[in-house]
Amino acid sequence: MSREYEIGLTSSARKEIRNLEKPIASRVGAALDVLITDPRPPGCRKLEGEDDSWRVRVGDYRIIYTIDDRAATIQIIAIRHRRDAYR
Repeated sequence: MSREYEIGLTSSARKEIRNLEKPIASRVGAALDVLITDPRPPGCRKLEGEDDSWRVRVGDYRIIYTIDDRAATIQIIAIRHRRDAYR
């Protein structure tokens, strides 16, 4: 049986997702749904130089997040276009 994770968004991530175009927001929402049951899906990468930050690609956008396995929570830090994601 797989464990479900609770997803939280920072206030800046909430603002970023609200400002996305509808088709992109829909794809990001689908990616977030996958994270609930699999916080490290195929294609995700651990960010270098960060303690516990991960990223998953959604087209030209990146979802940057942290995972707390003990509490079964995922904190979404940012949802940005790839040119802005790592600044």
